Amino acid sequence: MKVVEQIKLPIVDEMELFEQKFSQSMTSKVALLNRITHYIVNRKGKQMRPMFVFLVAKMVSGGSVNERTYRGASVIELIHTATLVHDDVVDDSNRRRGFFSINALWKNKIAVLVGDYLLSKGLLLSIDNGDFDLLKIISVAVREMSEGELLQIEKARNLDITEAIYYEIIRQKTATLIAACCSLGACSVAPDSDSVEKMRLFGELIGMAFQIKDDLFDYGDTAIGKPTGIDIKEQKMTLPLIYTLNTCSQEKKKWLINSIKNHNKNKQRVKEVIDYVKLSGGLNYAVKIMNEFKIKALDILSEYEDSQYKQSLILMVNYVIDRKK
Repeated sequence: MKVVEQIKLPIVDEMELFEQKFSQSMTSKVALLNRITHYIVNRKGKQMRPMFVFLVAKMVSGGSVNERTYRGASVIELIHTATLVHDDVVDDSNRRRGFFSINALWKNKIAVLVGDYLLSKGLLLSIDNGDFDLLKIISVAVREMSEGELLQIEKARNLDITEAIYYEIIRQKTATLIAACCSLGACSVAPDSDSVEKMRLFGELIGMAFQIKDDLFDYGDTAIGKPTGIDIKEQKMTLPLIYTLNTCSQEKKKWLINSIKNHNKNKQRVKEVIDYVKLSGGLNYAVKIMNEFKIKALDILSEYEDSQYKQSLILMVNYVIDRKK
């Protein structure tokens, strides 16, 4: 059995019902919109985010979920999908999960409008049901994701990212949405409990580890998920590279920055940068930090009673670290 299926076992029924509710939450009177949202629903990914919502809710409550949990999972997925649709426009990307992106099939204007529509659908789903506590969690996540992206763009111009700024970027850009899923799962079943903040922190730690794992794929020998060296081509500052820049000689630093800024399309030069980062211990350092985030996340889970939901969350933490793409 695949790890993802194993993780999903205690919430199989909830995930099936969620898929129905999620499809319903996207419907519109406009035929074009329905065609596009139908296309989106049929090309879903692993659905890690709703899985976090349901597993955390069931662990915190001792095994039960409610309508708020389903709405929370739908809102997260609607807003996450909206950001993906917009991201593909921003990145001028024609593919998403191996299929054509919305902007590739229907052009940028329609893609931006579809993203806006999904965002408003998500917000209204909370407002119409009075889930203002859940709406706040999600709205903070959307704000932080936008700030993280813009901070990354601002810093990439100068390639002067410190490790602290890098953590702030990935916390906002990647970790904040996973944190929102976990916080929301807890809040849907135990609104005023300590678990809401505990689970937010748990999700944030997993999100940090998840992004560092993504950074490491860029240095893989095989193209896993994304082509090797693509972060360097796009002048994205990742943890292995930041560590190398901070620990190498001034001369080497100049060469690295020059390579990334002016020779990032040169395959040979990109390969030399990758080799040097490996040689300088950049990868080992990133793996060490990733494992520190993982240990902190597991420490938080250890405070909860043992259950199949907790076991699935432990599996999820390990899957984030061990995944191959």
